[in-house]
Amino acid sequence: MKNLPGKIVVATRNRGKVREVAELASGLPIEFLTLADFEDVPDVVEDGLTFEDNALKKAREVFHHTHTATLADDSGLCVDALDGRPGVLSARYAGDDVPDYMRYMKILDEMEGVPHELRTAKFVCVLALITEDGEELLFRGECPGTITTRPIGSNGFGYDPIFLYEPTRLTFGQMDKAAKNAVSHRGKAMKLLIEELSIQSRVT
Repeated sequence: MKNLPGKIVVATRNRGKVREVAELASGLPIEFLTLADFEDVPDVVEDGLTFEDNALKKAREVFHHTHTATLADDSGLCVDALDGRPGVLSARYAGDDVPDYMRYMKILDEMEGVPHELRTAKFVCVLALITEDGEELLFRGECPGTITTRPIGSNGFGYDPIFLYEPTRLTFGQMDKAAKNAVSHRGKAMKLLIEELSIQSRVT
């Protein structure tokens, strides 16, 4: 990275997500924006074969439209017994615009009868940052776990209630936000991003 960006647009319209990023990067002289701060940013079709493909595609299209340093992500659940599914299809595995429980119940149905030792899985998050100079940087975080036989917990979102984090014996659906962020795939990827931005802040 040649220069620390003064502004970074996070490729989401969810201001809550942007606040979370800004909190993690507090102390750095960076203003974080959302897609809502720009007019007519097109939706990006995430049709890549990997998390890296999707994150980069989203970041490139938003960067092209906004001419501002851009941060985009793609994440999902990879289940070993399902040959890595749902993977990049995690958000639409049970169809578009369906509630979370339909997605995780589809996984549980497909995993019926699979013994505990074969229920291994991991959450993956890839962050793609395109700097003001057009440099592309990737940050990948992974969190290993086990798929439960039933949903447990009501915290979090997505597949959290069926993802058991073995060191705590709790699902992501049972963990509070701070505990989850400390070990999650997204938390790990964000830590790598913040470390890179902090290094560049000291350099400049």
